[in-house]
Amino acid sequence: MAEVYILLTKTGSFFSQTIGLYTKAPYNHVSISLDKELTELYSFGRRTPYNPMRAGFVKECVHGGIYARFPDTTCELYSLKVTDRQKEKINRVIRHFRNNAKHYRYNFLGIATVPFGKPLDRSNAFFCSQFVATVLKMAGVHVWNKPTGLITPDECRKSKNLNKIFEGPLQNYVESLPKKETMPIHSVVQI
Repeated sequence: MAEVYILLTKTGSFFSQTIGLYTKAPYNHVSISLDKELTELYSFGRRTPYNPMRAGFVKECVHGGIYARFPDTTCELYSLKVTDRQKEKINRVIRHFRNNAKHYRYNFLGIATVPFGKPLDRSNAFFCSQFVATVLKMAGVHVWNKPTGLITPDECRKSKNLNKIFEGPLQNYVESLPKKETMPIHSVVQI
């Protein structure tokens, strides 16, 4: 068995606060990671830290971007057990999104229809939780019994398939990770 990771966050940005007022949920953004260190972290969100309207497929960095702009970001991190084959499929699906990122955009209209229970699937457009649900579905990982266009970040918190492994400030989680050792330059042997 292998694992992938689902990260729920609340940055405190104006956009995040606005969504939070409407949903009343503690977290309003979700990302998927291929590793526990969150170095391979993907979602649909803002492409630049200062403009939420310029959004689409993004590779997120817990050390930069929006998370650096909002260092008090809170989070919950979940692990999801998958087979090795499913994890490889998840990797391939994400690779497709990464290689074709310029063709994808944020599904602002789709997110507006979720409260009415009406998914609005648009070609090459996703919101964050719709993207995560789509990636998992395409890899054959069954987590929710509803259309991907109706999945919200709060659905992740309610899923019995996900195992919470951390809750608190995102910065605390990042600082708790083991530091990767790098080889000093002077110790490199040239042949």
